[in-house]
Amino acid sequence: MAEKDYYKILGLGKGASEQEIKAAYKRLAKKFHPDISREQNAEEKFKEIQEAYSVLSDSQKRQAYDSYGHGFEGFRGFSGFGPGFSGFSGFSSMDFDFEDLFNMFTRGGFSDIFSSQFRREGTPEKGSDLRVNMPVSFEEAAFGAEKEISVQRIVQCGECGGKGYRKDSDIETCRHCNGRGVVTKTRRTVLGMFQTTSTCPNCHGSGHEIKNPCRKCKGRGSFDEKRKIKVKVPAGINTGNFLRLRGQGNAGERGGTPGDVYVVIFVEPHEIFKRDNSDVYVEIPISFSEAALGSEIEAPTLHGMAKLKVPSGTQSGTIFRLKGKGIPHLNAQGKGDEFVKVTVQTPERLSKKERELLEQLRRMERLRRKRKSVFEKFHEKIKKKFGE
Repeated sequence: MAEKDYYKILGLGKGASEQEIKAAYKRLAKKFHPDISREQNAEEKFKEIQEAYSVLSDSQKRQAYDSYGHGFEGFRGFSGFGPGFSGFSGFSSMDFDFEDLFNMFTRGGFSDIFSSQFRREGTPEKGSDLRVNMPVSFEEAAFGAEKEISVQRIVQCGECGGKGYRKDSDIETCRHCNGRGVVTKTRRTVLGMFQTTSTCPNCHGSGHEIKNPCRKCKGRGSFDEKRKIKVKVPAGINTGNFLRLRGQGNAGERGGTPGDVYVVIFVEPHEIFKRDNSDVYVEIPISFSEAALGSEIEAPTLHGMAKLKVPSGTQSGTIFRLKGKGIPHLNAQGKGDEFVKVTVQTPERLSKKERELLEQLRRMERLRRKRKSVFEKFHEKIKKKFGE
């Protein structure tokens, strides 16, 4: 099933301003409202417009939609924007000014748009999604692993199939709304009589009352349960990535599909390696003689020890690249690289023999003589220019 493009539904580009979104909504809602429109599929089009506006007019929902697409509504427990929307949310006092509403619904009265919303209350509703933070080791993130998480979730009652009762004879028509699922109130204002329609507070929109509730769930149709779920961690995953476990979230209401579980990954630091996406970095100390004369050393990698040739004259801080010794690319072929930084380490304690050899080396070193010569020449220039 193709995902809906909310911007396209309102005829807007992705960078549209709040004013442009509101203006497009008002224009299209007037055009396709079922009570005044003669367009084909006006009701379905009107619902789409309502759904698009309910997302794009809310800054948090819009940001999540731009980041995650149409599946963003699963982050109701993740991103902090309430219980989500049903797809047809009706108008709020901020959507239109009073004059817009008055001109728009002179045919059917103010209650029409509200009643069309609340008649949907008895329909199935998808369950909310859950978020679980999961730490993984550096190696598990690099090579993949199978982990287990514990999730506290709402599950459908198996005794009554989520209805809250076992037999049809266990329910009766709601006495408060007479089975309509909504209640209508009429009030008098200076502008005349106005009707408002709201969900029935007694049956919560279902239109019926349970006289003999299910013994297991006590009429709720669901109950809380703690469940362990196995999670496959793919190789190359990194901190901030998340895994979606479809249908593992909270049970839906009135037979609706269950929500999902979003597992957010946090990779633990490593004592040796550092990571940048698929590349790995490590620092190795080498001796002065290894740097000066050149040598072959062993470098640790995620795939075992690898031989690294250090050429003679290597300076401290030199970085070498080991191609393909990094972390596998997430959901792609190949691996990153490993970068090895060598640092020349100065010995802190010397044996008598080592000291003698270094003293002999110092007397022979050309750098010391060259440095002395450079400074002496500089000093002579100063003397000639300024005198003593």
